[in-house]
Amino acid sequence: MDTEIKKSTITGRIYSKSLELLKKHPEGLRWTELISKIKDSDSSFHPKTVNGCVWKLVERFPDKVYKPSKGLFRLLKYKNQK
Repeated sequence: MDTEIKKSTITGRIYSKSLELLKKHPEGLRWTELISKIKDSDSSFHPKTVNGCVWKLVERFPDKVYKPSKGLFRLLKYKNQK
């Protein structure tokens, strides 16, 4: 699967922001925190588009993001850190 992010698209900007936020939070972010931080970063993002992108985050970027527990998103590079 192609994991390149096209920053010229709305979804590309949302994915990019998601990964940026997860990088700033090595402990991971819960679903609601991530959604709210993405929406706060750009009011032009439609809430349903944000939800859809976050919903597919692990599926779209299995080489970058994982869910250690239900509703928690975290970057793979932090997997072995507590």
